[in-house]
Amino acid sequence: MKVLVAGGAGFIGSHLCARLLDEGNQVLCVDNLVTGSERNIAALLPQRDFTFRSHDVTTPFEEAADVVFHLASPASPVGYWMYPFETIQVNTQGTWQLLALARRAGARFLMASTSEAYGDPLVHPQTEDYWGNVNPIGIRSCYDESKRLGETITMEFHRQYGVDARIVRIFNTYGPHSQLDDGRFIPNFIVQALRHQPLTIHGTGTQTRSICYVDDLVDGLMRAMFTDGTNGAVYNLGNPLEHSVREWAELIIGLCQSSSQVIFEPKRQDDPERRQPDITKARTHLGWYPAVEPEAGLARTIAWFRGEMEHNDDGACLAVKHAM
Repeated sequence: MKVLVAGGAGFIGSHLCARLLDEGNQVLCVDNLVTGSERNIAALLPQRDFTFRSHDVTTPFEEAADVVFHLASPASPVGYWMYPFETIQVNTQGTWQLLALARRAGARFLMASTSEAYGDPLVHPQTEDYWGNVNPIGIRSCYDESKRLGETITMEFHRQYGVDARIVRIFNTYGPHSQLDDGRFIPNFIVQALRHQPLTIHGTGTQTRSICYVDDLVDGLMRAMFTDGTNGAVYNLGNPLEHSVREWAELIIGLCQSSSQVIFEPKRQDDPERRQPDITKARTHLGWYPAVEPEAGLARTIAWFRGEMEHNDDGACLAVKHAM
């Protein structure tokens, strides 16, 4: 099967490409490397069934494909605040172009949306039929609202043209291939803990998050795409295990054997107080449930971050290495 992965050199996309190759598919990774990195796919480049194309999916291109995964978008606050217009374009015009390609090719299509579509939710936990509480002019809106419009475009291609399409709303995901300066709380906490710096919490630390290891998330993407009966469906993908941000910080400090303390700074605008996926639909329809326990997933992620930091920091983390 020929599979196109838009955003395939990004954090989640690179793991998805590896999984698809392991299952015997031909994979075309398309990425303009705005926030993705060839380093994420370096191990895949020599493989016969893997092709990388540097291309901006907001512009038309022709490609034969049986399946199209659309993961192309900056996804962290650092990324979409640095590239707000590019984020809007890839989630709207890019979604349109990839759906048009899927329509021409008769391919299955999956749009990777986000839990940010729920905004600062007034319903907890969040189910797929909740419409959200989003600030359309807030500092997150370039991402939140463009993803919501991308969902609209996807459903209109499904309704009007019969495209075999589905949407997944991805909740907080962590693991190897995250950027060191990603800006989301798990990468931030790990980097700060490994450097024995204070872990910075924006707000009181009582706000809650649920975190999902990337391998579990990729398994959910595969099931959403390839399970029969998912055409036109929307699924939450995330780990429903909910803890406060303060609790996640303390767990990471312990796993890193770090001397870091926790400090608090003002809450960021529109930052949600609670976020937890209701995954009943994914569990029932896809047979999917996260399998990796947070301690195990975080340990793997910390080990990967330590290696990356030693590579990038010219020894800034060696003291941490010897302390471990």
